[in-house]
Amino acid sequence: MNNNNKIRKSPYDIAFIIVNTILLTLFCVFTLYPILNTLAVSFNEAVDTLTGGIRLMPRKWTTENYKAVLKMGSLVRGAYISVLRTIIGTVFQTLVTAMLAYVLSRREFYFNKEVSLLYVVTMYINAGIIPTLLLYQKLGLTNTFWVYIIPGAVSAYNMIVIRTFMNGLSNSFVESAQVDGAGHMRIFWRIIFPLCKPVLATVALFIAVYQWNSWFDVMIYNAQRSDLTTLQYELMKLLSSVTQQSGDPNAMKHAASMVTPESVRAAATMVTALPIVMVYPFLQRYFVSGLTIGGVKE
Repeated sequence: MNNNNKIRKSPYDIAFIIVNTILLTLFCVFTLYPILNTLAVSFNEAVDTLTGGIRLMPRKWTTENYKAVLKMGSLVRGAYISVLRTIIGTVFQTLVTAMLAYVLSRREFYFNKEVSLLYVVTMYINAGIIPTLLLYQKLGLTNTFWVYIIPGAVSAYNMIVIRTFMNGLSNSFVESAQVDGAGHMRIFWRIIFPLCKPVLATVALFIAVYQWNSWFDVMIYNAQRSDLTTLQYELMKLLSSVTQQSGDPNAMKHAASMVTPESVRAAATMVTALPIVMVYPFLQRYFVSGLTIGGVKE
């Protein structure tokens, strides 16, 4: 009887479970429907898509939309630059931010609080677009690939997350290594860095998503360099052109009526989202644990 009483749920608990399940189901539907609808349009025959009525499944399957997208030289070139900046930017920014966080986490660094406060201020105050553009021009970063990498080498938020994680580690590891004669560089690479894999994976995911999705910096700093365009910037231009041409009957004759602006837009959207969708499951197990451990100090 006692066990049955413990397992038995009150009407309020049952009502909460029902309401919670309904709300979460509706949330999933509202979240997934635009993605699934775009996927269905991308695989549907372009001319048939113009009649409307496409929901979650294509009426007439085709891959012509994706073939048209892959034949666009600007998208292929943009994909190469996007992959390159995502890989280099993620590795470089994660390492630089981790090394800065290690320095600011050390108690023997007397100005760690002042420097940390200086970085926090940058989260609330910035110079604006025009002064930043003028500064990058003086530094010779505009119209170069490195404008994607160097300015964002350190993120104040990511630094605070990593530093808080490092502060939660036992200091005995560092002290024992210092007794053995190890320097800070060796301590960082051999001891601290391996212990910080969860939070570093989380920060790397943040940086990778930002680098992959970024297009505004391309428009501001590298608009004149077509060889340094990115996939997201080309997608933005494609979406803008589709919006302008959607009411033009002549635009519907694109690629011998095999594709339309609407179908190309859907296919290009799925192509740009695919890499992040493929990478995220491998880093998901670090996502929650990294933020949770990094955000709590015992």
